[in-house]
Amino acid sequence: MDENEIREALNRHWAASDANDFDVEHDMYREDAVLEYPQSGERIRGRHNIQASRVAQPNAKRFTVRRIIGRGDLWVTEFILTYDGRPSYSVSVMEFLDGKVARETQYFGDPFEPGPSRAHLVERM
Repeated sequence: MDENEIREALNRHWAASDANDFDVEHDMYREDAVLEYPQSGERIRGRHNIQASRVAQPNAKRFTVRRIIGRGDLWVTEFILTYDGRPSYSVSVMEFLDGKVARETQYFGDPFEPGPSRAHLVERM
């Protein structure tokens, strides 16, 4: 799989994630893929289990991709994952093997107000 094909697969994945199309969302994972959430200490092994964990998630969720960058077999997506109307700024690190995701690590950060010491230096997004 070349880099354009990987980028297209990632775009399909995130669009399917946003649409709750769980089959298309998980097409890009290897059968033996591993998903890790370091902040909660969770590791999920196998495409079937990864998909089942997401299907079982009860919250209404939306995905907004900010950017996708990568090269070769390592790709990073910055996105906003909104659960029940509350945004979480997120990063997905995906490692590909033979054109499929072999390993994914996701990190999440809650929004916060800028510190007053730098308020005069920042531009609000």
